[in-house]
Amino acid sequence: MPKTSQEALTEHQTVVILDYGSQFTQLIARRLRENRVYCEIHPWSLDIAEIRARVPQAIILSGGPDSVYDRGAPQLDPAVLELGVPVLGICYGMQLIARHLGATVAPADAREYGRATIEVTDPGVLFAGLEPKLTVWASHGDRVEQPPPGFRVTASSDSAPVVAFENANRRIYGIQFHPEVTHTPLGGEMLRNFLYGACQLSGDWRMSSYLDEAVAKIQQQVRERRVLCALSGGVDSSVMAALVKRAVGSRMTAIFVDNGVLRKGEAEQVVHSLRDGLGIPILAVDARDEFLAALTGILDPEAKRRIVGRIFIEVFQRAAQDLEDA
Repeated sequence: MPKTSQEALTEHQTVVILDYGSQFTQLIARRLRENRVYCEIHPWSLDIAEIRARVPQAIILSGGPDSVYDRGAPQLDPAVLELGVPVLGICYGMQLIARHLGATVAPADAREYGRATIEVTDPGVLFAGLEPKLTVWASHGDRVEQPPPGFRVTASSDSAPVVAFENANRRIYGIQFHPEVTHTPLGGEMLRNFLYGACQLSGDWRMSSYLDEAVAKIQQQVRERRVLCALSGGVDSSVMAALVKRAVGSRMTAIFVDNGVLRKGEAEQVVHSLRDGLGIPILAVDARDEFLAALTGILDPEAKRRIVGRIFIEVFQRAAQDLEDA
């Protein structure tokens, strides 16, 4: 019997990244893949049963824009810390670990944003082989006041008494900065120490194998059905469309929604590249006026993002209905 795509994927050692809304979450995945480690990004709210089903070798909790004490802020299922696999919390992820394990998270004297210098007080696992003073990229308004019971502090700074902590027995680690960005020069080494020191991974995955596995997974999910894809003109949706086209061929149609905020000539370029270059049937919908009217007078970036997302879905759904009725 041939393996299903999910069976093929679970043959790889998998790291699950739980996304708490950080702008850098995709960079975490990129750094892991550069280290020949297969990883998946999922919403922070992914059910623990779904996490277990992926047989993760490790869990990474991303950063995020919230405070752990905010009403309605994303939280952590304590069961994640009881899976028996290494867990790394980055920034907000570290604060979640601290709070759920009995430590105090409190507002810092001033928000820290930009390059910072930390002092490694105990190399532990993450800082093994690194210098005692390191430049990192910080972006946080809260800080951990003391480590959770059973944890030891491994790094601190002038503005934060606990920049990093770990419990080697439980293999739980936290850092109050972003190792995934290039502004943390030795961040790659820190992540490598986590992957190969804490997790003892083998590095059995190659990016070159992703294409065949992704196509197989799409084919398994779609089977003989037709597929309708939503295109925004960005890299993610365009790559997705190319993968689906490879998987299902002529059974795919894409709806491209022009939201009016692309670069000059970019909408035409998207349609040309995918329709003429890849042979993907595309229905292009000019919704510029609708988007721009809804955005008039809106200054808050998050409000703009929500409006663009909402109208995109509404336009896509109308276009899809028109195709079905045709």
